[in-house]
Formats: sequence, structure tokens, C-alpha cells
Amino acid sequence: MILSALAFYLFAGILILSGLMVITARNPVHSVLFLILAFFNAAGLFVLVGAEFLAMILVVVYVGAVAVLFLFVVMMLDINFAALRRGIRRNLALGLTVGTVLLAELVVVVGAWAVAPEVASHTAPVVAPLVSATNTQALGSILYTRYIYAFEGSGLVLLVAMIGAIVLTHRRRSGVRRQAIATQVSRSRAETIEVVKVPTGHGI
Repeated sequence: MILSALAFYLFAGILILSGLMVITARNPVHSVLFLILAFFNAAGLFVLVGAEFLAMILVVVYVGAVAVLFLFVVMMLDINFAALRRGIRRNLALGLTVGTVLLAELVVVVGAWAVAPEVASHTAPVVAPLVSATNTQALGSILYTRYIYAFEGSGLVLLVAMIGAIVLTHRRRSGVRRQAIATQVSRSRAETIEVVKVPTGHGI
């Protein structure tokens, strides 16, 4: 019990610190690296509560795919950090307004749970007891029944994000050479290979 509590506080503390570094780091590459660290610690918290499948999915999908995609996009894009900081200062009021609204919503939700904790039991979906079903079975039964539309919607959001990242990285920029795959494939043998007859005892 003591070991589990220490592991919880360790993972939770590093998760909070890495989350703060994600939004405060000046370099976007460092922000993505701190985001990966936050994912790993969140996976550790999932393991502590017995949700090993969610921990594996978080590491494989978010760290192995999404976070790495973010990292490559940030490194490949020609980002003007000075213009980016000017845009942040210009939209600071709007960002603070949206953040205040979200914080108020979270306070209302947490306050409702604290005042009337029985409300959560009325909206909780029916799940097979974990004694008769594993973590993966219980998650799959509720994900593909009650939340199937939300699951498909999240897949479409990720698809749009992937297409957007590809479009941004393949845009034409001055001074950046692009690979012309069609031109390379359509080359003839004469354009690709040149046979040079080297005299004996001489170099090329």
C-alpha cells in the first residue's frame, strides 16, 4: 500500500510538472518532448489503477504515433518564433476568456459531484463486473456500444489532423527542394546510367 501511494505521488507529480512545461517551454520541440513524458507518467497511473490496456494504448498510440507525428511536424515546419509570440500576445485576451470559461465549467462539474455524488451513478453505463470480465473486455463492450459514435468521430478528427500535417509539410517554400517522384520513376536508362570506359592504368 505504501509503495503504491509513493508510486502514485511520483507519477502524478512528474505528470503535473511536465504538463506545465508543455505550455511554458519556449521551444515547441521541447514542448512535444515534455508531452511525451506526461504520456508515460499518465500510463503509469493507469497501471496503478488496474487499467493496463489503457496504459498500453496510451504509450503505443499517443507516444508512438501522435506525439512523434507532432514532433516531426514541429521540426519540419519553418516556424517563425517571433511571429508566433506576437500572435500569442495579440490573442491573449481571447485565450484567457476561453480558459476562464473552461475553468468555470470544471468547477461546476466538480462541485456537483461534491454536493450530490449520487448523480454520477445515474449516468454511469452498465458494465460487466470486472470479476467476470477483464479490463479489455469491459472497455471494448462499452466503447463499441454506448460510445461508438464518439469513437468514430475521434477517428475522423485524427484523420483530418493527419491530412493537415501532410499538407503543411508538403507545401511549396522558397529555398526548399522537393522530391519529384513522378520524374524519378519516368527516367529512362540512358538518363540514369552512364557507362564509362576507363583505360587500363588510369583513374576516372
